[in-house]
Amino acid sequence: MASGGLPLCARYGRKLSKRDFIVKSEDFSAKRKGKREYLHDSKTPDLVKNLNRYFQSKVRVPRIRMGMNQDLETLINEEALLWAMFLKNERPTWKPRVAELLN
Repeated sequence: MASGGLPLCARYGRKLSKRDFIVKSEDFSAKRKGKREYLHDSKTPDLVKNLNRYFQSKVRVPRIRMGMNQDLETLINEEALLWAMFLKNERPTWKPRVAELLN
């Protein structure tokens, strides 16, 4: 985690105000219409940059093959692989390692 206790993307989100969003009307289907909020175009590149930086941050969870540290993005990909192997009965159990980060 980044300094300050909160992930980088969560701290970024706290800086946004209601004016940073745009409400657009959309047609979901022939009978369904609705409104959706979008982040203003001027704020989107900064959010994407901060989100990418967050996914590239290091976490202390052992990798599948070797090493103790890995990018958060790598951890997510490894967890998806282990879960898929469990669903295909290639592994008897699956214990999510992401939960270790929350403790």
